[in-house]
Amino acid sequence: MSSLITQPNFHVNKSDVRGDFEPGDAFYEALMESHEGLTESQSHLLNARLILVLANHIGHLDTLKQAIHTARDQLEDV
Repeated sequence: MSSLITQPNFHVNKSDVRGDFEPGDAFYEALMESHEGLTESQSHLLNARLILVLANHIGHLDTLKQAIHTARDQLEDV
C-alpha cells in the first residue's frame, strides 16, 4: 500500500542530501517559469494538466485521495 509523503522529499540521485536543498528550489523556479507569459486562464489550465500528469505518474488512487484531502485541509489554515 502506498502512503502520501508529506515531509520534504527532494533529493539528488545517489546523494544523502534532502530537505531544503536546491532541487526543491529548482522545481519551484521551473514551475514559476512555466507560467511566465500565460494568461490567468492558461495558468490555471497548466496547473490542471500538471496535476493530471503527476497523478498518472503516481498511479495509486488511495495516495492521490490522501493528497487531495491534505491539500484541502490546509486551506482552512489560510
